[in-house]
Amino acid sequence: MKLRTDLHIASETDKGVVRNFNEDSIAVNRELGLIVLADGMGGYKAGEVASNMATNLIVDELQSKLGNGSGRGSLLYAEPQKLIREALEKTNKLIFRLANQEETYHGMGTTLVLMQFYDSRATIAHVGDSRLYRWRQGYFELLTRDHSLLQEQVALGMISFTDARYSHNRNLVTRALGTGAEVDMDIREIDVQPGDLYLLCSDGLNDMVDDFNIELAMNELQGNLPLMARQLVLMANDNGGHDNVSVIVAQVPLAPSSGGGLKTTFFNWLKRLWS
Repeated sequence: MKLRTDLHIASETDKGVVRNFNEDSIAVNRELGLIVLADGMGGYKAGEVASNMATNLIVDELQSKLGNGSGRGSLLYAEPQKLIREALEKTNKLIFRLANQEETYHGMGTTLVLMQFYDSRATIAHVGDSRLYRWRQGYFELLTRDHSLLQEQVALGMISFTDARYSHNRNLVTRALGTGAEVDMDIREIDVQPGDLYLLCSDGLNDMVDDFNIELAMNELQGNLPLMARQLVLMANDNGGHDNVSVIVAQVPLAPSSGGGLKTTFFNWLKRLWS
């Protein structure tokens, strides 16, 4: 498999309106086709330490296994899910070790969501409640399931999806990197199509902006990814900005023969909106 180096990518991170510092961390490595987002938690600035460790260690680990990207996409990539799982497990152990060695960092951890692209496929991995969305030909979909107490309550029918938006438990995660010696993560492979648009975000976005308005922004600004990233953060802050907010948007280039594709996806989106 060949790593994708042709992705269009933009990112934005902000401390929000209420918080004094930013515990989110993002990383983009175009030569590895890799995007990573982490949302830290813990005592004073410990969450910032955990999230930065996660993004940096994972990028470094994959670089050490795959080279520095000097092949510019010529590198053949075997067993991507295995390598990513090993990178996350190693990262988890190092964060957990530091949290237990240093009293200042005791109890720290971080959520994580990542994608790595190769050929017409991608591996996605996540732990916690940071999310991955896909916008494809006018159809918007959440590809991850939150590892949170609230999601478990919704799955068990204890609380409705509508009421869940107003629950005080929505930020209580049931899995995170660094909070235990072992970590249970979700890793799988998905297909990737030309024109696909992917959004990685911390819960500072989806807690403040509902999925409909996230989808609306992605549809309207698909031709300008830096503006899309800034707009999503602005929307979260305009709605209260109660948490740090971070986004990474990545688009798979359209094939040269797919002219008019954006028009087609726009009409697909309109048809879905009014159905």
